Amino acid sequence: MKQKNSTKFQEFILLGFPTVMELQMLLFVLFLMAYMLTILENVLIIIVIKMNHQLHKPMYFFLSNLSLLEVWYISVTVPKLLGNFLVESKNISFGGCMTQLYFFISLISTECVLLAVMAYDRYVAICSPLHYPVIMNHHLCMQLATCSWLIGFLASMLKVLFISQLSFCGSNIINHFFCDIGPLLNISCADVTTAEIVDFILALLILLLPLSITIISYICIISTVVHTHTAQDRKKAFSTCVSHLTVVIIFFSATLFMYARPKRIHPSDLNKLVSIVYTIVTPMLNPFIYCLRNREVKETLKKILSVR
Repeated sequence: MKQKNSTKFQEFILLGFPTVMELQMLLFVLFLMAYMLTILENVLIIIVIKMNHQLHKPMYFFLSNLSLLEVWYISVTVPKLLGNFLVESKNISFGGCMTQLYFFISLISTECVLLAVMAYDRYVAICSPLHYPVIMNHHLCMQLATCSWLIGFLASMLKVLFISQLSFCGSNIINHFFCDIGPLLNISCADVTTAEIVDFILALLILLLPLSITIISYICIISTVVHTHTAQDRKKAFSTCVSHLTVVIIFFSATLFMYARPKRIHPSDLNKLVSIVYTIVTPMLNPFIYCLRNREVKETLKKILSVR
């Protein structure tokens, strides 16, 4: 039996991006700039929404939640990655690995649900504009945001519980730049069938249910907009959705590719490239996508900068 020689490693080694020193320093600078820019952008959005009472609307309330999530999300993986570029030892303790895995999965799950909530908000705003203030009241917005966070963090507990109970033997090298489910399953010498099935089912639920809500919401939105009388009204309606739709397409494309299929068949180098998209690139681009397409946010930023 394979499990006779199994062991519980006290620490793992994150392989990261093994390459020549010059290229590692270049990657360090690029990832550091991306990290600092992401933190600055998302914190700025939170401050702008907080300061401007005109932005105290459901859409911006959810956007501030998304910005807070992105700050936390990128901080789970990138600081450790940056540290590993600078030190020879790339170790991470077993507890540290499981903690990183839990928060990473929790936040990515929360983002799935939150993006669906934002799609529903746009659906109500466009399809039932007269009832929008009544339906999307402060109480419901708080409930939807709270549920998004709770669902993400509670659903992830079961995943991490199964992963943490696995035995690991042979190599303790994780061929990735952070602790993720696929690379951990690849170095386990235990029977991972149950853990893989649980992870696959939960991944499908946490990805496909919010995605289905988002798709249905946009089908209803498109149907409503197409039947509006003037081109100006259609343009205005679509302009409030295009930013969110862009974020949804980028985020769900990468996450479905990574998590909605069996983990052990993934090429590790491709894993890393796709992971960079949704762990670093997406959080960095989201504020640009929302702000460049949003007149109210741009005007508020201009006012703040002109005062200074």
